[in-house]
Amino acid sequence: MNTGPILQAQDLVKRFRELTAVNGVSFAVDRGESFGFLGPNGAGKTSTMRMISAVSQPTSGSLTILGLDPRTHGPEIRGRLGVVPQEDTLELELTVRQNLEMFARYFDIPRAVLRERATELLEFTQLTERGNDKVDDLSGGMKRRLTIARALMNRPELLILDEPTTGLDPQARHLLWERLYRLKREGVTLIITTHYMDEAEQLCDRLVVMDHGAIVAEGPPRDLIARHSTREVVELRFGLDSHEELHGRLAPFAQRIEALPDRFLLYVDGGDDTLKELHAAGIVPTSALVRRSSLEDVFLRLTGRTLVD
Repeated sequence: MNTGPILQAQDLVKRFRELTAVNGVSFAVDRGESFGFLGPNGAGKTSTMRMISAVSQPTSGSLTILGLDPRTHGPEIRGRLGVVPQEDTLELELTVRQNLEMFARYFDIPRAVLRERATELLEFTQLTERGNDKVDDLSGGMKRRLTIARALMNRPELLILDEPTTGLDPQARHLLWERLYRLKREGVTLIITTHYMDEAEQLCDRLVVMDHGAIVAEGPPRDLIARHSTREVVELRFGLDSHEELHGRLAPFAQRIEALPDRFLLYVDGGDDTLKELHAAGIVPTSALVRRSSLEDVFLRLTGRTLVD
């Protein structure tokens, strides 16, 4: 049994004429791992996903997927992958079950087998009761679960999910997270792109932070936070006071300060103690929030902008 990385990229580059979308990235994904790509829109995540899905050829660099070169073994690789694209590409006029069974035929799965798998996956994604309904009648969260079920019809060794929960409400997002946890426990390798910091922290064993086509950090979420931020962050708002003047007054109370258009972020080890010190110094914000550092703080430290820019 192959125990090496299920996917390995070295100096991977993707150019579109004058635009370099992916600029020399290197990473490896282990079997059974949940690996993430975190970054804002335009960071190069989707271009990277298209290459590791074996549907877009790298401009340069080396890429191995399931031990194979996608330049020469693209169809074989695609037959062993499951891909959940950013946008749902379901057949709206067909039923939920018909969508699964039709997709399975692309993999030459026998009818009896594909029907059994469709039944299993409808149960797995909690869509059994909607199996005979048209896809057009489903909610956004149900459509995303169906798209994941469709990607699992060929029993993939590697499941690639590009922004899987964009546009979903919190309840639908958490249900989708629970399904992905189950897949990981069953040994499916997951590669997830997202610009949601909480999603990356919840789902990923390890991740890379991308910006402008390059990898700017790599590691487990908590390690990245410990390496690039403080234990806590104090968020302060001050109405219409001068930000420039306030920055100088706040500087002695934090290891680092970020001045955003609507608030200050003070990076400290003890948020409550910092608030007490600020009040004792006569600095009283209109509102204050103490929270733990997150991956968004890591991204802000590394790139100078927030994940939603």
